[in-house]
Amino acid sequence: MKFTRTALEDVVIIEPKVHGDERGYFAETFRKDKLEEFLGFSLNFCQDNESKSKRGVLRGLHYQLPPFAQTKLVRVIKGRALDVAVDIRKGSPTFGKYAVVELSGENKKQLLIPRGFAHGFLVLEDETIFAYKVDNYYAPDFDRGIRFDDMDINIDWILPLIEILVSDKDKNAPMLSEAEIFEYGADYYA
Repeated sequence: MKFTRTALEDVVIIEPKVHGDERGYFAETFRKDKLEEFLGFSLNFCQDNESKSKRGVLRGLHYQLPPFAQTKLVRVIKGRALDVAVDIRKGSPTFGKYAVVELSGENKKQLLIPRGFAHGFLVLEDETIFAYKVDNYYAPDFDRGIRFDDMDINIDWILPLIEILVSDKDKNAPMLSEAEIFEYGADYYA
């Protein structure tokens, strides 16, 4: 596995080695020991999630507040998606900045989004299957979001807004300046 840090602290691109031949392929997609050694902190994934979406669907920007904050390890099994992590730790040197990577069933890349970051993705192909692990259970009372089109973040979603399909919940999420967020330097893994 290859681990590459992005410009955002602890947001990591993971590229598994893919072994393929005329029969198909094999890839080891998760190694707790190797990932923890690279990160320098422990993870305990406890829930897997999967969604299927058509082209143009945008999900996010989502996160959960403490004590139910989540680290996510995301990947696309089939299709393509533009995946985004936004630093929402007040006081962070990269506060309001984002990292973006295209995930696809073909490139097998994954993105690790730590606690203290919002996450969203835009589906670029029909029949895209998106899967992710989280290290804390879903807690609806602590579920939060930030508007995907917040101009203070200014994410380039690639597709024109007219082609983007967003849920009412995500359309009505607050801007980053109005959202409940994290404090930089707090230990959200304690």
